[in-house]
Amino acid sequence: MNVPDKIARLTEEAEAIAEPKLKEIDRTVDRNQWKVIQAFQKHKVSDFHFADSTGYGYNDRGREVLDLVYADVFGAEAALVRPHFVSGTHTIGTALFGVLRPGDLLLYMTGTPYDTLHRVIGKPGDGTGSLQDFGIRYDEVGLAEDGMPDWERLRAKLLADPPKVVGIQRSRGYDWRPSFSVAQIERMVRFVKELAPEAIVFVDNCYGEFTEETEPTEIGVDLMAGSLIKNPGGGLAPTGGYIAGRRELVELAAYRLTAPGIGGEVGAMLGAKRSMFQGLFLAPHLVGQALKGSVFAAALFERIGYKTHPRWNDERTDLIQAIRFPEAEHLIAFVQGVQRASAVDAHVEPEPWDMPGYDHPVIMAAGTFIQGGSLELSADAPIRFPYIAYMQGGLTYAHVKWAVVMALSHLMEKGLL
Repeated sequence: MNVPDKIARLTEEAEAIAEPKLKEIDRTVDRNQWKVIQAFQKHKVSDFHFADSTGYGYNDRGREVLDLVYADVFGAEAALVRPHFVSGTHTIGTALFGVLRPGDLLLYMTGTPYDTLHRVIGKPGDGTGSLQDFGIRYDEVGLAEDGMPDWERLRAKLLADPPKVVGIQRSRGYDWRPSFSVAQIERMVRFVKELAPEAIVFVDNCYGEFTEETEPTEIGVDLMAGSLIKNPGGGLAPTGGYIAGRRELVELAAYRLTAPGIGGEVGAMLGAKRSMFQGLFLAPHLVGQALKGSVFAAALFERIGYKTHPRWNDERTDLIQAIRFPEAEHLIAFVQGVQRASAVDAHVEPEPWDMPGYDHPVIMAAGTFIQGGSLELSADAPIRFPYIAYMQGGLTYAHVKWAVVMALSHLMEKGLL
């Protein structure tokens, strides 16, 4: 593979250092895999559940069983799993619009949410149909210096103006902060419920599924949402998203997805059920492969002096590996190197561009079989200071290793390493 000797040596050293963490990930994979299999067996998943439906999709038993399996895997009362969700942002928006009404308050307790949600929240009177355009109020509490919620400011806001929904973003997004573990989210839920017991706690669970042995809806979260082209789709689901949680809240979200009175009772599954079932079956293993790749990348970049978040031996609760670079050209070279390692579109060189939903030019390496599939290996970043690349996914550990080697080689070729 014509890898420079220095990089080959560093690769071996990094993998040797990370070996205990890699074995720990294998144990998590085992437990999550067993949990998924047991849910399939409980609901007697059979090949006829993969059959397609048309038109209204009435009485689609496969669709109904898929919802039941997801609910059991996530420890929730109910779930809504559909190919009709076009992205994680659409799924999150559907959940929020489903449970919020004009005059209600949405309070994010984990700071400003991910970039693509900004337009969903919107501004009063913006004319776009955003939450605030519909008279739904919005507020947020920034994180404290330790990366955790600012408990005292949160307390004051919960008591002064009890919100209808309290939002938590599990992953770091485009931010240099820790992602939140399920145990930390459990503490947040208890804090909110003590002060505002009627509040609905909502979690954006994107990138977090199967990275731990439990999910947020197992520890008291009322409602959560995620994308099927991320973790739970297992690299096979061609599109879609899920909403899981309390039954009445999932039903309200279903009314928003289709129409009041119709909800989740209709919807042809467009030939996606087999890949959605099979993707969920594979998801624990593939998430483990991606996590191993992130651990390896952190170990390798730390050895050559870069700052990473999380560090290789930190606890992980999502797929995202952040690496900080000194200049924009280093960041761009890294992302371009990852693209060179792709099986798809390796010949394409990504450049920063004005991506819809983002406030800064974004560069993205994404040689994926599913467009935008974040369980597949990708790396992206807004071109803004500090210059941080966010690498996530990888259907095989070997692919992530190769991508990291290619990225380092590209930096070396440009005289930046």
